[in-house]
Amino acid sequence: MTHTLKLALAALLIALGPQAATAQSANDYPNRPIRFIAPIPAGGSTDVLTRDIARRLQERWGQPTVVENKPGSTGSIGAALVARAPADGYTLLLVNSGHVINGHVYAKLPYDPIKDFVPVVHAASIAMGLFVHPSVPAKNLSEFLALARAKPGALSFATSGNGGAGHLGGESIKTATGIDMVHVPYRGSAPAIADVVAGQVPVSIADVPLARAHVRAGTLRPIALAAAQRSAALPDMPTFAELGVPNLDFSVWVGFLAPAGTPKAIIDKLNREIVAIVREPAMTARLLEIGFEVVASTPEEFGQTLKTDQERYGVVVRKAGVKLD
Repeated sequence: MTHTLKLALAALLIALGPQAATAQSANDYPNRPIRFIAPIPAGGSTDVLTRDIARRLQERWGQPTVVENKPGSTGSIGAALVARAPADGYTLLLVNSGHVINGHVYAKLPYDPIKDFVPVVHAASIAMGLFVHPSVPAKNLSEFLALARAKPGALSFATSGNGGAGHLGGESIKTATGIDMVHVPYRGSAPAIADVVAGQVPVSIADVPLARAHVRAGTLRPIALAAAQRSAALPDMPTFAELGVPNLDFSVWVGFLAPAGTPKAIIDKLNREIVAIVREPAMTARLLEIGFEVVASTPEEFGQTLKTDQERYGVVVRKAGVKLD
């Protein structure tokens, strides 16, 4: 390319403005490795989903993808890292419902859960439920509630962490049923359910994908599902509503965000690819089997979900008085 032609091209790009630069960057994207920051320990159901999506993106795009686990502070450590990352589409954040809860339970965050990110896709949702160790003398919800009421505070429940969806789900169960249980927080869902399976804690508020294998192995007993309908992964597990406790739906959404300012063309390209991946027949069947519900939203739809749940969980947090340092 001659010097004159380079000058002419530069002048044209300046004249066309930022839209041309964005289109050009989207056309070139991706041309180097993409990082997925998973603010959770490795091994949980959402970590597995992230790795599946990252692997398929690598296969489809021919660029390396890396999943980095950055657990701690119910996801805020990983979120802060991504909020400070360049807005170029090469650093993405795995999020679940805890992302919008954090703004209510922490006195101060180093980022704004809404303003410092741009939605990419709401990939899937996960049903949450109440499970117990087989040694607990309760075979169903009625017996469980009777046991809890007979000895207030004697039962403890393990979750993925303070202020997380499982924690608020447990608080919601306590409020809706009038029972008293003690919360035992962990640094992630995998270590939490492991201690329940080992008999260290009697009760688990956990997601279906993680609990499913333990239920089938007989090392966890399902009591009630906090979702609008039964899960295909555990079809015999009734919902709270079926058992006479309405309005207990704290299903967890799972999606991806990028740093605020990431060009829309890149966001749209990421959305199209991830939607295509989760809608692949084999992927959809696998997700349904392990307990996910495929959503595959647009970025705009996911943005509305973020705002709606930020308000909804704010009510639960204030009612339960949950606060973290």
